[in-house]
Amino acid sequence: MKKLVFATNNAHKLEEIRAILGDEIEILSLKDIHCDADIPETADTLEGNAALKAEYVYRNYGMDCFADDTGLEVEALGGAPGVYSARYAGSSHDSEANMKKLLAELNGVTNRKAQFRTAICLIEKGEKHLFEGIVKGAIIEARRGNSGFGYDPVFVPEGYAETFAEMGNDEKNKISHRARAVQQLCAYLNRP
Repeated sequence: MKKLVFATNNAHKLEEIRAILGDEIEILSLKDIHCDADIPETADTLEGNAALKAEYVYRNYGMDCFADDTGLEVEALGGAPGVYSARYAGSSHDSEANMKKLLAELNGVTNRKAQFRTAICLIEKGEKHLFEGIVKGAIIEARRGNSGFGYDPVFVPEGYAETFAEMGNDEKNKISHRARAVQQLCAYLNRP
């Protein structure tokens, strides 16, 4: 079975990716390869951050790997929080604080259009490949639901009445931005 390192310490992301990929590929985490480095995400784009993480693992561990970066892009905020989504309310990566800040900034704003975008960088045999997944939707005025993570309680995808946090992981994993990017990654990995 093919093994790939997913350059993350985020247990939620790891669980989500493993659920999306199923048994086709063995996914190792940074912990599995004994990498406890805090890989810097200093790029100003999602693609740049994904590449930094994948390059770090490939360079230091010599293993095929992929990394992702995801951002919530809100139209009325000029695409913010974007690449700063995880640390929107500060460096502590506090999802509750991030949501509160976002809802406060959108208070009274009628244009609630937003999209989640995931960029994945795969490094396989030294070659770099980029994949992208986008899901459009809107930010609601108050949080709803208890599953998922990050901004899931305030994001309703287009064509749905429920937030990502109300859907449950099975349904979310079929339509999410990460699922769409991972499907492209899978199609690439499973090519003849």
